[in-house]
Amino acid sequence: MLELKDFEAAADRLKNVIHNIPLSTSATFSAMTGAEVYLKYENQQKTGSFKVRGAYNKIMKRYAEGDLHAVVASSAGNHAQGVAFAASSVGVKSTIVMPRSTPIAKVSATQGYGADVVLAGNIYDEAYAKACEICEETGAEFIHPFDDEDVMAGQGTIALEILRDLPFVDMIFVPAGGGGLISGVAACAKQINPRIQIIGVQAEGAPAIANSFRAGERKPSDSVHTIADGIAVKTPGEKTFEYIQKYVDRVVTVSDDEIASAVLLLLERCKQVVETSGAAPLAAVLNNKVDVKGKKVVCVLSGGNIDVSFIHKIVEKGLITRCRQLKFSVLMPDAPGALERFSHIVAQQNANIILFQHDRVQTDLEIGEAIIHVVCEVGGVDHAKRLIDTLGREGYRVFTSQI
Repeated sequence: MLELKDFEAAADRLKNVIHNIPLSTSATFSAMTGAEVYLKYENQQKTGSFKVRGAYNKIMKRYAEGDLHAVVASSAGNHAQGVAFAASSVGVKSTIVMPRSTPIAKVSATQGYGADVVLAGNIYDEAYAKACEICEETGAEFIHPFDDEDVMAGQGTIALEILRDLPFVDMIFVPAGGGGLISGVAACAKQINPRIQIIGVQAEGAPAIANSFRAGERKPSDSVHTIADGIAVKTPGEKTFEYIQKYVDRVVTVSDDEIASAVLLLLERCKQVVETSGAAPLAAVLNNKVDVKGKKVVCVLSGGNIDVSFIHKIVEKGLITRCRQLKFSVLMPDAPGALERFSHIVAQQNANIILFQHDRVQTDLEIGEAIIHVVCEVGGVDHAKRLIDTLGREGYRVFTSQI
């Protein structure tokens, strides 16, 4: 099993490579939760993710042994960039197998670090199988994204930095997919201070570690479906699960809506671009998955490599989830002035119409009726309720599933 000296050795290899990013406290999130919330911004890390830590530690250790000539990895993007960066820094050829669904930005960034990219499969596990085939054909060494103790030691250096900045931390929330990050952080932190609680966070649509943790044995998921592509793993690692059982206190899940809302909050309140998997720990804290009141809490925001075109979708989903946008339909007379009267009422309530569709041919409408479908910008649930209540008092039949 990994010992504290292994994490310290990894930190020594990384000290002139990675960015030193101190913890940041958030007054906003602290007020929302009743805890002291600190954020570990690994989205600002070199290559945009914590993954460079484990990949660099593994490759540098193997390169120093003198027999590393080519490497292969499978990854949804972040591990890929870490491997490509580390390999190119010592002149070693790298081939990265990525799922076909990987965001274009991650593919381009990986190629930019000098790797050959092969797209195969729809999820990580299928890309992993292809990477193993390439290793057999070429004799290159496989760099596992999580189920490798050298990789885990590199990821665990995050815990050394957290405890340097916040020695009396009570809880550390860590995203969990295959388990490399959480196993490394947990093993390192617990060996320094066993009272620290380590909380793993998974997406509801990819809960393999959560299910395995409850069962006490590895239980692969039949399928995965989540916007958090970085933690969309069907099967926990064998080695990582041993560490998770030994050192992790609890594993919780969050919904895609909760993740989207956390991404939006980080954009709005912290001016930070954090990818969906990286926002999962904050989503868990904000949605009371664990009682954090009165605790010193650290959320590891594991990466920021999100496709720019996908940010729009996340923002839209987050706005709907937080009732910053309200979708509803209204039945009204199909008569001159009806739309003007409706628009005037909405304006008086300080709501802004951003989408409007007028329908007078729906089959269940009476002659002389029309139904309009509206999306409004509102200030939250209370504002939305006031708008709906006002429309009701004015004689409109309103249909919405949001509130």
